[in-house]
Formats: sequence, C-alpha cells, structure tokens
Amino acid sequence: MKSIAMWSGPRNLSTAMMYAFGNRADFDVVDEPFYAHYLAQTGLDHPMRDAVLASQPHDADDVIQSLTKPKAQHFYQKHMCQHMLPSVPRDWMLEVQNIFLIRHPARVIASFGAKYQNFGLADIGFSQQLELYEMLLAQGQTPIVIDSADIRQAPEAMLRKLCAAVDITFDDNMLHWPKGGHTRDGAWASHWYNAVHNSNGFAGAEGPLPSLDTPQQQTLLSNALPIYEKLAQRKLSA
Repeated sequence: MKSIAMWSGPRNLSTAMMYAFGNRADFDVVDEPFYAHYLAQTGLDHPMRDAVLASQPHDADDVIQSLTKPKAQHFYQKHMCQHMLPSVPRDWMLEVQNIFLIRHPARVIASFGAKYQNFGLADIGFSQQLELYEMLLAQGQTPIVIDSADIRQAPEAMLRKLCAAVDITFDDNMLHWPKGGHTRDGAWASHWYNAVHNSNGFAGAEGPLPSLDTPQQQTLLSNALPIYEKLAQRKLSA
C-alpha cells in the first residue's frame, strides 16, 4: 500500500488531480483533511465555514491518525500547504510519499481573487509550500515537484512520469472522471469546484498569463514568483 500526499495551494489543479487518482479502482482519496483545523485555529471567515467545521475533526492529531492508519488500498491525500499551521505536527509526513504541485502565481492570484477577497501571501500557500519542501529535504526525503501547466499541456505523458516517479503503474482511468463531483469531495465543494464538476477530464493547455492590475496583486506576485521559480527548478521535466 502506498500513501501519497499532494501539496499545493488553492486554484492549482489540485481537485482535478484528486479526481484523477480517485478514478482508479486501487486508490482511496481524501480532500483537504486539515481544513477544519485550519479554520478553527485561525478564525478565518471562509466561504461555507460552518459546513467545513461541522464536517471534519478539529484536532490535528485526530486528522493525522486518520491519514496514517493502515489502508486496504493505495491512499491519495489532497492537502493545502497553508493548512499546515505551526499547531500541526510534521513527523507523519516522513511516512508518506510527498509531491508538490506548483502553478505560476499570476494564475493562482487571478483565480483565487475571483472567489475570495482581501487575501495575502499566507492564504495562497507559496511560502508554506517551500517551507514544507525544504523541511523534507533536510529530513532526507527527495519530494517530487510537478507543474500544473505541464499536466494540462500533456496529461497522459506527465501522469505517466508521475506514476513512474512514485513507483505505481499508470492507469488510463486517471485521464477522465464522471461529471458532477466525487463522493470524497469536501463540504466546500459547491463553492469552489464548479468548473471541475462540469468537466470529465483535464482542461487544455493554458493561455497567456493573466494581467494583475492592482498594487496588492503585483506585490503578491513579486513575493510568490521567486518561490515558484525555486521549486520549478526541481520539477519533473515535460
């Protein structure tokens, strides 16, 4: 049995990747299991906050136990890097295969801003992503990095490379999934997952980078871009 933890920020192909693994017969998946802990600890007023808090354990140790107990199948964990607050232990991460899903910050900022207002760097996960990556390197792991743009450009080729990197067999079922969502979707899906619920596979290659017009967006981009570029140097090649 293999446990895979996929680490990304918001608006980063993460739900489509969960659907890809969730459409395999040999995988169970979980959707952002630390989200309720994150909201309970930060007090942030996210969309559907009450529903999220009611749907998951608030105690990080309870979440970790659910992630590390033996499974009958392979196990894919979709995580948001910003959910890993200082209150969340990290040692369990050494028991799983860690993958970091990256996306150009201009695309993340534009997409997240369409759903949520008044956010900063801590809300989109870039600094936490680098912190987690470097922590794992220091502990002797070599995490995998993969870019969402490369997946959208060539889904089968990149998923084959990813499967080879984690030592599992590629499955054609990863390329398509039923419309309408997945049974493991988090309670917040109706707010955030509209586009992927209307899809049955990966969207095509992305176009030009979006324009970021406000000073706040430009500042976010200037802070996040060096982090993205540092991680992109380690990514699986397209």
